[in-house]
Amino acid sequence: MQQHLETYDPQKFYDELFADKGQPRPHARALIDWMRSLAPGELQRYQEAARISLYKLGVTFNVYNDDRGVEKVFPFDIIPRVISASEWASLEAGLKQRIRALNLFLDDIYNEQRIVKDGIVPANIIESATGFLKPCVGLKPPSGVWCHITGTDLVRDRDGQWYVLEDNLRVPSGISYVLENRRVMKSTFPQVFQTMAVQPVDEYPGQLLETLLQLAPPHLANPTVAVLTPGIFNSAYYEHSFIAQQMGVELVEGRDLVVVDGYLQMRTTKGLRRVDAIYRRVDDDFIDPKAFRPDSLLGVPGIMEVYKSGRVALANAPGTGVADDKVVYAFVPEMIRYYLGEDPKLNNVPTYLCWRDKDRKYVLENLDKLVVKSANEAGGYGMLVGTQSTREQQEEFAAKIEAKPRNFIAQPTLCLSQVPTLIEAEGTIEGRHVDLRPYILHRGDEVYVHPGGLTRVALRRGSLVVNSSQGGGSKDTWVLGE
Repeated sequence: MQQHLETYDPQKFYDELFADKGQPRPHARALIDWMRSLAPGELQRYQEAARISLYKLGVTFNVYNDDRGVEKVFPFDIIPRVISASEWASLEAGLKQRIRALNLFLDDIYNEQRIVKDGIVPANIIESATGFLKPCVGLKPPSGVWCHITGTDLVRDRDGQWYVLEDNLRVPSGISYVLENRRVMKSTFPQVFQTMAVQPVDEYPGQLLETLLQLAPPHLANPTVAVLTPGIFNSAYYEHSFIAQQMGVELVEGRDLVVVDGYLQMRTTKGLRRVDAIYRRVDDDFIDPKAFRPDSLLGVPGIMEVYKSGRVALANAPGTGVADDKVVYAFVPEMIRYYLGEDPKLNNVPTYLCWRDKDRKYVLENLDKLVVKSANEAGGYGMLVGTQSTREQQEEFAAKIEAKPRNFIAQPTLCLSQVPTLIEAEGTIEGRHVDLRPYILHRGDEVYVHPGGLTRVALRRGSLVVNSSQGGGSKDTWVLGE
């Protein structure tokens, strides 16, 4: 491996660990020097040990429509991403600014709609968003906070500039992999953690629990918190059970809960027990068949009425999905200026909105160069990567755009940054493209940004799609202390 590190060449990409061929970036030098000191084959042995540890810990995810099996071990690469303290401070400030603006936007559009009346965001964009839920109009969540838990996807381009790729305000997943990856890495590289002063990540469950406890009705001395899961067949079920266990709270499904006497109650072996705060991992449409989808078997009939009465708290608040709409995403810089009177500290990726005639014309003429995304898809689905697409695929997307222009955006194909990655089958180290999903907790006046986040890596050579359902994996993210 020493030879591969000495000759490792970032080529035309921005590399997170190397500034040039064989030249580590200053904040990553201690890690690279340590890796260079390893005996031949030792890094591969660490990789195998990590895989076995994650397997024994049960760190898995589910892939829908996969006939090879339901549950899979989440792929993991042993070489971490490293972020300097100064760079993290800049990212943290930008994330806090963004989530404050998004929260003000959600509170506004479900109440006064000032941003619409003032002509900043068109009314039809809000009304046509699938995440805009009319039953949530007039809601006033505790402390005015709608988005308590957010996962914001960031990418870095060839020039080293950070961009926000998308916002995830509904039920963002992945934090369990952050915590478990770190547990494995600390047991594998303990001496390096001490040398490099890597910031810890293990306080997240406590921070999340504190966020949920603050949501509960204030007069309760010992509020009961629970994690609401759709069940074992959900793609993130491992995470739901892990987070509940780490916080020391109950993991429940909709069938475990019932509304009795105006309160949300949990069925137990000793009878009904009141629940005061729910961390819901069930999508808006399914949480209450009385308010949303009547065919839902995952939610709790009547929970929205209990929520509106202030007798139970929900995180995140129903209706936050409108901010995940990729067309709404394009307006976030204007939201920051409108609500906060500030310029954005983190930029969006330049975005073409296909409902605009001029933008649509450009997109249709340049499908081979752009990334086209469906406004409400996730997980790498509903997307065309123009540079890697066929003529037939481009024609298919052109027809979709023409039929429903509101439902599509397009962006330039970014030259995503990369991190050296162990290619076990070949015994080499090669660059693989990555993104980053930090996790943000919003508690009224306080916004907490967890140090690091989930670095997702496209394990296939040349791929830009990092989602686990599309062949991606993860790396540990090391944020250095001052």
